[in-house]
Amino acid sequence: MDTGSGTALRTEEFGTLADGTVVHRWTLERDGTRVRVLTYGGIVQSVEVPGRDGERAGVALGLPDLAGYETYSGPYFGALVGRYANRIGGACFELDGRTHRVTRNEGRNHVHGGARGFDKRVWQAREVADGVRLSLVSEDGEEGFPGRLTVSATYTLDEGGALRIAYRATTDAPTVLNLTNHTYWNLAGGDSGSALGQVLRIAAGQITPADAESLPTGEFLPVDGTRFDFREPKPVGAGYDHNFVLDGAGPGPAAELYDAVSGRVLTVTTTEPGMQLYTADHFDGRPFGPCAGIALETQHFPDSPNRPEFPSTVLRPGEEYVSTTVYGFAVRRGAPAA
Repeated sequence: MDTGSGTALRTEEFGTLADGTVVHRWTLERDGTRVRVLTYGGIVQSVEVPGRDGERAGVALGLPDLAGYETYSGPYFGALVGRYANRIGGACFELDGRTHRVTRNEGRNHVHGGARGFDKRVWQAREVADGVRLSLVSEDGEEGFPGRLTVSATYTLDEGGALRIAYRATTDAPTVLNLTNHTYWNLAGGDSGSALGQVLRIAAGQITPADAESLPTGEFLPVDGTRFDFREPKPVGAGYDHNFVLDGAGPGPAAELYDAVSGRVLTVTTTEPGMQLYTADHFDGRPFGPCAGIALETQHFPDSPNRPEFPSTVLRPGEEYVSTTVYGFAVRRGAPAA
């Protein structure tokens, strides 16, 4: 179908869960970009964009069927992550004098929404201008989080083929919320092997250093003179699973990734204060090898509910959570890299 506003849409059945729930796939296409989104987990299954040679390739790591996403749920391939993306230390936090204990699913800590987070839910979908809006209700007490949360994520293609994900949420009781998309990017193509040779720039002068459990220490570490300094473009190396404190100043993107062979460029623009760079070192070949993709997770900071010095993730009745991230695509002309 054509939305009448620039983006062509179509929807189809993608598979059926064990409980009989049907999962649909929505395809969005505009100005050379083709994106496929699943109602299961809000997953971005694929993103196809042209390179210097004019040929489209899939630049997001995705799986061919629903069974794959159920089997390999741990890497969160392309998923919409919530209620709380990243970690909450000790799987608990205090809000308004009350302690809330959430699901422990990474040692003693909580990560990415718990045992059945938003990445494992089937979202309701409806067509909107230039895309699709996914929505669900997370009941009070799910995974230990307080408040009945009504949340939506709208996936659209802007003019030029940029993928925009806009999140909104409201609650009937004080809660915490931190949403992200967990796509892994490989601009050479999702089946091309390691993405570590690609060139990354992040507009961040600080990181929040983490301990052995990947929990922030509460410090803000300047990137000057460290391997975390991506303010000037450089090839991505291995060993990153860190939150970068975005500068948030100026009109430019928060991050840019470039593949010299194909000429493809990814830009990431966001309203969020942080970005988790994860290089997927621990992928074991099932189904992707180490560092096969680079995650650039726009987010609030890890463990913010326990860190009053960090930007707040508290959402209260009468307020609306609003967050937007845009993934832009371009081609850098010139001779391919040798």
